[in-house]
This record gives sequence, C-alpha cells and structure tokens, in this order.
Amino acid sequence: MYGFLFVSVVETVALAYLIPWPLVHTVTLVLDVWGCYFVIALHASCVVRPHVIGNDGSLHLRYGALLDIRIPADRIASVHQDRKFPTSRLAAVDENGVADLAVGGQTTITVELTEPVGYVRALGKPAEAHTFRFYAEDATSTVTALRAAGGIHSR
Repeated sequence: MYGFLFVSVVETVALAYLIPWPLVHTVTLVLDVWGCYFVIALHASCVVRPHVIGNDGSLHLRYGALLDIRIPADRIASVHQDRKFPTSRLAAVDENGVADLAVGGQTTITVELTEPVGYVRALGKPAEAHTFRFYAEDATSTVTALRAAGGIHSR
C-alpha cells in the first residue's frame, strides 16, 4: 500500500508541473489529492479494524472497510497455523470452497468450518466458503485464543 501511495504522490506532483491549462490543472490536482487521501484512508481502515475473536468464540474476519465476515463459534471445526502464499483475489472462493484474506501476499491461519458461511465480497458479490485462510501478525497467540474461546481443537 505504501508503494501505491508513493506512486500517487509522484503522479500528483508530476501532473501539477506538466499540465499548463488552469482548469485541467485544478481538476487533476483535486482528483489526485483525493486519490492519495483514499489510499491513506484504506490503509488506516485495515490497521484500525483487525480480526476479532468474540467472547463467545465467534470470529470476525475483516479487511478494513471492504470486508467483514462473521463466523459463529459453532461452525468452526478446526483452526491451525498454516503459512500459505495464495494467488487469488481478496476473499475470492476457489473450487475447493477456500477463501483467502491475504496481507502482503500471505496467510498464516486456516479455519475450517462445519458448514459454509455466506458473506458479501468487497464489490458486493455474494460468496460462500467452508474454509478461510487469513493473516495474523502473531499466529500462535491468535490460534491459542481462538481455541480457548470456542473450545476448538486442531485438526
């Protein structure tokens, strides 16, 4: 995300110097500044809205303001550490019913469910998955807390 912000700022400065027409210059500058603000806001939403384990053992998987998946505790069959490097798009379900919520191109935890959970993807497309792989900074603590909260065992 920092790379995208850097490119947006460079583009804003470059276009501010290259466009000679005042009206086009102003419109482009406003749109570029708004784009930089949007990238910062998207990054901030990912930082301040992390995944949450509820007191009842439920799991909220989040990707900033774009995605919020609630998995009830009674649907979680197993949870384990499992580092993967998926190539699929955000929360897209593959042919095996697996949805990946990668950060930095990797996931560290796999949650297998007893039955599929439905959710709405970032652009409004409905989806359903029976396995979720997501990233957590401290995967060991996350797996331990999830198992303790929901009485879940490893596979």
